[in-house]
Amino acid sequence: MKKLISSLLVALCFSIPVSSQTSTGKTKRTTSRRVIKAAKPPTGPVVFSPAIVAGDLVFTSGQIGIDPATSQLVEGFEAQAEQVLRNLAAVLESAGSDMSHVLKTTVFLADMENYNKLNEIYHRHFKDDPPARSTVQVARLPRNALIEIEAVALVKQ
Repeated sequence: MKKLISSLLVALCFSIPVSSQTSTGKTKRTTSRRVIKAAKPPTGPVVFSPAIVAGDLVFTSGQIGIDPATSQLVEGFEAQAEQVLRNLAAVLESAGSDMSHVLKTTVFLADMENYNKLNEIYHRHFKDDPPARSTVQVARLPRNALIEIEAVALVKQ
């Protein structure tokens, strides 16, 4: 029982947010949150940000294979996968990061039959020491895309 209580206390200590006291006695958060805006704002209401920077981390929204020049989804799985990774790289660059600083990606596939094709294309963008990755098949993606990828990366120092 003592071991369980000790373990819970340790876990609780590590889950408490870091903060500091100002000279006025008010608590001040030490981590800032910065919203990354789209280079070409979408038409209609904006319901999510392309990325959020918090401290030294970048959290991207899922990217699909939309060509930024035409705002249209490119055709075919390979073309969409390449475009998704280019879009992801552009969002990371806007946030002060790049593909070499990616820690984790989550890949959403409309069809797991494209898994091997994904690996070939993914390897071209993450040649050495690829990030951790989860890949799942989903029922449907926005605009009936075939692939979507989101990432967590470090901000370049």
